[in-house]
Amino acid sequence: MGFRYLDLISSAFVAVLLISNVAALKVFTLGGLTFDGGALIFPLSYIFGDVLTEVYGYSVSRRVIWQGLFWLVVFNLIMMICVALPGEKGWESSVGQASFARVLGLSPRVAFAGWVGFFWGEFCNSFVLARLKVLTEGRYLPLRTIGSTIAGQLVDTGLFCVIAFGGVLPQATLISYTLTGYIYKVAVEALMTPVTLWTVSLLKRREGVDAYDRGVDFNPFRGSSE
Repeated sequence: MGFRYLDLISSAFVAVLLISNVAALKVFTLGGLTFDGGALIFPLSYIFGDVLTEVYGYSVSRRVIWQGLFWLVVFNLIMMICVALPGEKGWESSVGQASFARVLGLSPRVAFAGWVGFFWGEFCNSFVLARLKVLTEGRYLPLRTIGSTIAGQLVDTGLFCVIAFGGVLPQATLISYTLTGYIYKVAVEALMTPVTLWTVSLLKRREGVDAYDRGVDFNPFRGSSE
């Protein structure tokens, strides 16, 4: 069955993921708290994840998460190759290899942490939302979206911070950075709940679908042709 808006939502999901990956290279302090630029947009990926699961179902969400992971890996690998390639003489004088690497360089450890955190966090978010929808018979959508975000962001933020910075940052700094990012992302989704509810309601009417994941195989590694 074809859907009018699924391609748009899927491409927006991947775009947010890639934009946040670049924006995260900027670190800033606001109100005494430290954030990276990815915090400005990355929480939207969980809103898109909620919409995909709530409207189209877990199987569709699973395909889109895999697409997001694929393009995130491609993006990171291409950037690593670009950093490693020798610069042209004119480019070196105007930009410079050191400056390019300093801004856009990404260590394999941090890239891997991003892949793992995104993958398991998004699947946790989708799984919890799908299961809660069946258990509540489709009621309490605000509580379900926020509850799935609490679980998904805990997995995502926790895995990323531990893998990327464990043993690098002092323990107190690591805990503070992890908690700040986690609380911020959950808060953004909670504040965006009216937008999520409006989008879900609109898409259900326009697409004529309201998926319930009964009897679904939730294994993220299962190939799906649904």
